[in-house]
Amino acid sequence: MSDNLEIKIIRLRKESPKKCSLTPLREREELPIEWFHCDIGDPIEVGEVTLLHPDGEVLSPADTARPLLLVDSSWRDLPRILRSVSGTFHKRCLPTGLETAYPRKSKTYEDPVTGLASIEALHAALVLLGKRDDSLLDGYHWAQAWLDSSQALLPS
Repeated sequence: MSDNLEIKIIRLRKESPKKCSLTPLREREELPIEWFHCDIGDPIEVGEVTLLHPDGEVLSPADTARPLLLVDSSWRDLPRILRSVSGTFHKRCLPTGLETAYPRKSKTYEDPVTGLASIEALHAALVLLGKRDDSLLDGYHWAQAWLDSSQALLPS
């Protein structure tokens, strides 16, 4: 997959690893992933990165020159996490129309309609960057449903 594309993932310690769609990737030492396990408020330096963020412009192959940063947290925690992250961010988003296959149910707040499981967001981002690797979805229970639902919006 890599072709020298570095991936940085910030993950909150408070989130359950049993529910985390990225957990199977921790065992994949061949992947160019740098993990930052933190609590809200922990200072993190990431350098110049392409930040996957809903307020950015659509991700494109031109963004492969920088590491990709993914924040694995709840939507409500994202602004608080980013306040303690230092670096130069180039905000990029995924195209509209992608829908999660992960059956989310929050009792305390409403997830955005366009919210994806972290593994889905990472997979979609890498497809858009020209680095498609469906093996990232190994161990993700809803992998086939995700691939089926996103097929029309993501290039092969």
